[in-house]
Amino acid sequence: MDREYRTIKEVVGPLMLVEGVEGVGYNELVEIEQADGEIRQGKVLEINKDKALVQLFEASQGLKISSSKARFLGHSIELGVSMDMLGRVFDGMGKPKDGGAPIIPDARVDINGEPINPAARDYPDEFIQTGISAIDGLNTLVRGQKLPVFSASGLPHANLAAQIARQAKVLKEGSKFAVVFAAIGITYEEADFFVSDFRRTGAIDRTVLFMNLASDPAIERISTPRMALTAAEYLAFEKGMHVLVIMTDITNYAEALREVSAARKEVPGRRGYPGYLYTDLASLYERAGKIKGREGSITQIPILTMPEDDKTHPIPDLTGYITEGQIILSRDLYKRGYNPPIDVLPSLSRLKDKGIGEGKTREDHADTMNQLFAAYAAGKDAKELSAILGEAALTEVDKKYAKFAEKFERRYIAQGFDENRSIEETLNLGWELLKILPRTELKRIKDKYIEKYLPQEVK
Repeated sequence: MDREYRTIKEVVGPLMLVEGVEGVGYNELVEIEQADGEIRQGKVLEINKDKALVQLFEASQGLKISSSKARFLGHSIELGVSMDMLGRVFDGMGKPKDGGAPIIPDARVDINGEPINPAARDYPDEFIQTGISAIDGLNTLVRGQKLPVFSASGLPHANLAAQIARQAKVLKEGSKFAVVFAAIGITYEEADFFVSDFRRTGAIDRTVLFMNLASDPAIERISTPRMALTAAEYLAFEKGMHVLVIMTDITNYAEALREVSAARKEVPGRRGYPGYLYTDLASLYERAGKIKGREGSITQIPILTMPEDDKTHPIPDLTGYITEGQIILSRDLYKRGYNPPIDVLPSLSRLKDKGIGEGKTREDHADTMNQLFAAYAAGKDAKELSAILGEAALTEVDKKYAKFAEKFERRYIAQGFDENRSIEETLNLGWELLKILPRTELKRIKDKYIEKYLPQEVK
């Protein structure tokens, strides 16, 4: 039931105070109608007796509070969901942005979602192939996992996001796969890059895009990822699809939270972010997963740029606590022209051992993964030693490790943004590189796999 009030008392930044209200609920949607008929939207952020604090989604400039009225709609923000969302582009509030007709919804769903009952959660254990060796071979993505990408300003995380969205697939026969892409606070050029890339490659047919541009109101950023996750939950748990949710850039989302928190004059936490940043991020990330007895699943790849390349900054730090690992991009690799510049040693997928092996990828996957990690780490050490003491200080085995590290970066990591490798190609390439090392150094691989997979000519 709509309730209208002409008791707007003040507006400060994105916040508005309405007095004398009754029966208003937290998160309830509000329409502010001006004398000329213009309508702006907001939601209830706080209620104290008969006062409601409303967060505006649009800028408050030009809002004449003396002649405006606030209408409380009795429900929170909802998204109309339907299978027709696939192939469409929406703004951060779920309105079509591609010039197409509005969606005729099967249902209207509260974007704040319902938490998944922990007892109903199923353990993630199925491999998702991204076509990128540094992820598939070494930091494997598993269906139902949350695996963030930690990037930094100037690094090509947008290209990596587009590549994963384009190439990702579940290997199980007959699986229905979809991508929900949420762009939060990005530039017009980046938005144009994503839309045209998806259209050019045909990936848009299985993708739902939500675009919140840097020029859009910052407050809209808070609803954009929730819109995307609501669409993903519908496709996954109502329609039985495997959904990959890519959200970029979570840092812009956290900045919007900080803006609202400052306007509310809340006591700031670390670096000025609100004290509830951890809880708020968890309310997004924990919407990933599998449910027992349901075919569909939601896998999340949140992308965030680390301010000043600092891993200990609150946003990457808290994200690391909530999610199951991280993919870290390296400025050093990028400067040397290696793309995607994934730094495999500090990267980690905590669920990788659950999604690999016989029947999922291949029986030799775990052993070769451990061997490649160890050999690359030893090779990097050898190269550093050589830089300090000169090549003469290296033993013959050290030189081979240094050569391995060089070729590993050039051939395994640097595959470009257009090459899509199957898991077999990635595993075979790993064996090809391990040929560089003496067989006695392959201590982490069972002999039976060495006999079966190591290229014959060097045995």
